[in-house]
Amino acid sequence: MSNNWLLANLFFYMKKIVITSIIVALLIIGGTTLAILYAKGYRLQLQNGKTIVAGTGILTVNSSPQGAKVYIDGNLTTATNNQLNLAPGTYKVRIEKEGYFAWEKTLTIKKELVTEADALLFPTTPKFEPITISGVNNLATDTSGTVFAYTVASASAQTDGVYILDMNSRPFFPTSGLTSQIADDTVYDLSNAYLTFSPDSDQLLASTSGTLGTTYYLLSTKSMNTTPQNVTVTLPQINQAWQSEETLKVKKTTDALPKKVRPLASEFFKDMQVSPDQSKIFYTALKDGTLPLTITPRLPDLNTTVEQRTIKAGSQYVYDMKEDRNYLIYQKKDNQRMPHFIWFPDSMHLVFVQDKQIRVIESDGLNATTVYAGPFNDDFVAVWPDGSNLVILTNFNASTAPSNLYRISLK
Repeated sequence: MSNNWLLANLFFYMKKIVITSIIVALLIIGGTTLAILYAKGYRLQLQNGKTIVAGTGILTVNSSPQGAKVYIDGNLTTATNNQLNLAPGTYKVRIEKEGYFAWEKTLTIKKELVTEADALLFPTTPKFEPITISGVNNLATDTSGTVFAYTVASASAQTDGVYILDMNSRPFFPTSGLTSQIADDTVYDLSNAYLTFSPDSDQLLASTSGTLGTTYYLLSTKSMNTTPQNVTVTLPQINQAWQSEETLKVKKTTDALPKKVRPLASEFFKDMQVSPDQSKIFYTALKDGTLPLTITPRLPDLNTTVEQRTIKAGSQYVYDMKEDRNYLIYQKKDNQRMPHFIWFPDSMHLVFVQDKQIRVIESDGLNATTVYAGPFNDDFVAVWPDGSNLVILTNFNASTAPSNLYRISLK
C-alpha cells in the first residue's frame, strides 16, 4: 500500500510538472508570438461589427524642433516625436509648429513596415546678423563650400587686402572675430585682386591687372603673407600641379564609393557631390539611360517616395547608395539655367537658389521650402557646417552701401 501510494503521488506530481511546463511553454510561445505580431503592427480592429486582428503599418513622425502638431489627412492626430499604427494605404501627413514653415508629404503605409516622416522645420522669421562690416569684394569659395576668401578696399593700406572666413574653425562663435586677414596692401595692391583657391584650400592665387598685364601672387590661407610671392613666371607649373591635385581628389572620391556603385558612377554620373555622411550622391546625368540595380533583392524602403531610375542627360538626381534608390531633384529644361545645389549638413536636404529665392529641398526631391526671399548678390549662398545658419552676400539693395556677408539663423 505504501509503495503504491508513493508511486501514485510521484506520478501525480510528475504529471503536474509536465502539464505546468507545457502551459508555461505555451504562454511563452503565445506571448512571444503576440509580441512579434504587435511589433509588426498587428492590432485588434472592429470590422463589420466583429473584432479581428488586422495588420497595420507603423508611421514614425519626428521633427526638429520637437513638439510640432501632426495632421493625418487633415485631422490633428498626435505630436512629434511619436509613432502611429495605421491601416495600409496612402495618407497626407502635415507637420506644423508656430513660427515655422509647415512640412507636408503624401506617404504610403505598408503592412508590417515602418515609414518615416522626418521634418526639419525652418523659421518663418529668421534672424539676421552681419559677419563682415568693411565690405566684401571678389568673393571666392573653396571646393568644400565652407571656406571663403575676399578682398577689402576701404581706406587704409593696413586694413585693405585679402581676408579668409573659415566656417569650420569656430563651431560656436560671436559674430566678431570670424575673419582673418592674410595679406594687406603695404607691399602690393591686392584689394582688387581676383582670387582662386587651390584644391586643398591651403593656398590662394591672387591676380591683379595693370599696365604691364596680369600679375599673380601665391598666398597661404593659414597665415599672414607679409611678402606675397610673385608667381607670374611659374604660373603654368602651379596650374598643372593644381589640376593634378584636382584629378587625384576626384579619383579618391570615386574610389571611396562602394564597389557596386563605381561602374554606375563612371557611366552615368558627372559633377558628383557626395553627401556629408557618405550615403548619397548628388549628380548631373551624363547621358540618357536606365540605372541597373546594385542591390537585389530590393530592401524595404523607409521612404515611400517613388524613385526615378530612368534618367535624362543634364537633369539632376540624388542616388542613395545604401538603399540603391534614385530620385529626381531637378529636370533640365530648354534654355533654362540649372540651379547650383549644395548639401545640407544632415545629408537629408539640399540647398539651392531659384528665382532669386533660397530654397531647401529633401533628398528625395520633395517638400521644397523657401527659407529666404530677400535681396542677395550673385546667387551666392552657403551653409554653416552644423546647419545652424545660411550665409549670404548682400547690401539689401542699397546702391551706395558695400556688400557684406550676413548669416541667417535657421534655428
